[in-house]
This record gives sequence, C-alpha cells and structure tokens, in this order.
Amino acid sequence: MKLIRNGTLVYPDKSRTADLLIDGEKIAKIADRIEAPQGCEIIDASGKLVFPGFIDAHTHFDLHVAGTVTIDDFYSGTKAEAAGGTTTIVDFGTAYPGETLNEGLDNWFKKASVGCSCDYGFHQTITEWNDSISAQVQDMIDRGATTFKIYMTYDTQIDDCTILKVLQRLKECGTTTGCHCENSGLIDALREEYAADPEKLRTVSSHYLTRPAAAEAEAIGRYCHLAEVADEPVIDVHLTCEEGLQEIRAARARGQKVYVETCPQYLVMDDSFYEREGFEEASKYVCAPPLRKAADQDALWKALADGEIQTVSTDHCSFTTEQKRLGSEDFRKIPGGMPGAETRGVVLFSEGVAKGRITKEKMCEVLSENPARLYGMYPKKGVLLEGSDADIVILDPNKSKVVSAKTQVSACDYAPLEGMELTGTIDEVYLRGQKIAEDGKVILENQGQYVKRGLPGYFL
Repeated sequence: MKLIRNGTLVYPDKSRTADLLIDGEKIAKIADRIEAPQGCEIIDASGKLVFPGFIDAHTHFDLHVAGTVTIDDFYSGTKAEAAGGTTTIVDFGTAYPGETLNEGLDNWFKKASVGCSCDYGFHQTITEWNDSISAQVQDMIDRGATTFKIYMTYDTQIDDCTILKVLQRLKECGTTTGCHCENSGLIDALREEYAADPEKLRTVSSHYLTRPAAAEAEAIGRYCHLAEVADEPVIDVHLTCEEGLQEIRAARARGQKVYVETCPQYLVMDDSFYEREGFEEASKYVCAPPLRKAADQDALWKALADGEIQTVSTDHCSFTTEQKRLGSEDFRKIPGGMPGAETRGVVLFSEGVAKGRITKEKMCEVLSENPARLYGMYPKKGVLLEGSDADIVILDPNKSKVVSAKTQVSACDYAPLEGMELTGTIDEVYLRGQKIAEDGKVILENQGQYVKRGLPGYFL
C-alpha cells in the first residue's frame, strides 16, 4: 500500500486537500485524513498538486510517413510520455489502402510489442471505404479501438462522399471520429505555385504560407456540415486558429456536438519560428496544420478557459534534424511533426495555470477527465476516485526547469522549446499504483498495458 498525504487533489469542479490511499493498482480510499496501515509507504505531497494521470489521445509512434519513420517508437515515445506525467496514450493505428481494418490494427499491436512505459490504446484510421471496411468498424469496437480518424488532406485523405458514409456508419455503431481538417485542393494549388519559384521551393517558410488558416477553417466547416447531415457528434483534432474556432461555434449554434482538441505547440509557438535563420533551425517547427499567429494563441487560451476546447493532446510526431533535411531542397518534403510528449503537462501549468490563463481545475479537465470520458476510459482512467486506476501525477508548482534536448527522454535530437524556463515540475508519476517516473526520468519501464476502451461518453 501507498499513502499520499497532504496533497491538493485536483478535479475539474474543485480541488481539495486530502489523503489518498493506493492498494495494488487501484485508489482504495480518499479522505481528509487516513491513518497509515501497517507497512504502508507514505508519500508527503505537502504543497504539491495531485492530478489524475494525464491522457494523450493523439500520438504518432513508429509511423512511416514522408519517406521515413518517426524517431520515437512505442518504447521511447511512451517513456517520454511517462516522464511528462502521461499514464495513457491513444495512438493512431492505420489501415493503409489495400489493408483491412483488422490488419491495420494487428500491425499497431505489433509495433507496441516492443514495450510501453504507460498504458496504451488505439484509434483506427480509415483511408478507404467499401462494404468490407464498413463491416469491420464493429470489429474495431469489439477489440477496444472504439474511435476513428480520417484525413481531408495527405495521401490518406478520403473525399466528402466517403466522409459522409463513414459518419453515417459510425453513428449506427455509437461512436465517432477525429478529423485532420485542411482543404487539400487549396493547399495543393498554393504548393504548386510556390514550388515553381526556385527560391521559395527551398525556403522553410513556404510550408506555412501554403497552408493558411483559411484552408483549415474551410475544411472544419465542411466537416461540420457533413456531420450535420449525418446527425453525428464529431471531433476536430489539433485546432490551431480562431478562424477555425468560428466554424466550430457556428456548428454548435446549429445544435451540433463538436469536440475540439488543441496542442501545446499552438498555444506557445507562432509562425515566426518558420522565419528563423537557417534551414535546420526553421525546419524543426514544420508540422501540419502549421503554427499560426500570436493572436490565434490568445484565442485558443481563451477558448480553453471558456470550455470551448475539450482536450489538449500532443500530436507527438518526432523526426530528427537529419530527417528534416529530406526537404532541404523542397519544402514539401520536410517531414511534418514535432516532439512534445514530456513537456505537455508542464507547459499547460506554466503558461496556463501559473500565468492565470486557465485554472488548475481546467488543466485537469482537458488533460485527464475529458479525454477519459470522450475516449471511453472513464472512470477507470482520468479521475481521482475510489476504485479508479491509481494513475497519479504529483506536480510541484514551486519549482521550475529549463527545457533541454540534453535531458529529454524522447529519442529526438532537439527540443522545440529549447532554453525555455517552465514553472512547475513533474515530481512523481504512478501508473496503476507503481511509481514509474521521478524528476523527469523513467525509473520503471515497460509497465504499460493495452486499454480496451469503451464507446465514447459524450458530454457536450
């Protein structure tokens, strides 16, 4: 047994100073004062915040993309997540064209077999549609991969006709899908224009200039209208801009259920990073959708505080500086994605809670309880309740740490927030009752288990 004493237990509605008793893998008791059972380990959390384990519902580990493979696989990626307070991830399994959904999910189980340091589940990406794929939607649900992903851009995109059919089928099955919303045709036209200029072809800033906020907003609006016709709740992943937020507000005004995710990079970085001197420095920040304006950051923080954004995930999709050089002569070939697993929680605390933009209760809501509810894991995950998994993060709000690639756990060779001092440190992380990380380092590896998720728990 373990007894966490005198900490401030954080919940979305309110926080309280209380003791928490862990027995095996579960939270056994929560009370103002608990007498320690004989032989119980006592953890003093005085002055510290005790959160439910964070859930990262948007990761890309061991993903083949852009002619290469993400540098973080499930082994290194989940270690980075655990170090940053994440106790459960949901990665995107992919059935590529020609594969069945079952084959795609089987492949992702194999990828995860290298060992995971936090619990894990899968969404399933749909890249084509036919009667067989439609039938296998229920197979995915039965196997615990209960939510899906579709793209409106990239070579994995599906067209509007197919999106509507997918949404109608998912409604029949009681589930939903996230969507990468960008207007592919608009982006392709701009990329063709920029690629025709030899200087622009080799300039990193061409990446964000050919993926404007309008491309994201238009696709969000179209996706929401398709969902309106299907009468289906939907999820917009990695929202970056106020223009896209306006489309979501319009859909909600029509009575639709639209759930929204954003990511730390869109809260603390802007498009000026693409103007940094030298290809190597600027290319680190290439991701899609790209970083936006400072005004968009302000809009996203306010939307978080107001409850318009439900979850904050990482979209952790890491490539080394050498891999980024694949696009040194053609900006279109720069692999898109950044690491962010181990800084997400502290970024939300430092730049959100400590600066008064959001409350610690809102941080708990968007990192823990909301993703647990939306992705079919509540109350097993995402909350400090008696009987829930003892997934626990102890955060010290009075300490700070400087971000450095030299000390990070991710296999990536750079840290996007290099040199930034963040307020708050993740002191201890418990996964189902076992301490797996301490002071930003994983001390117990490969304890992760597959989470067979239930259907979404809609709460809007």
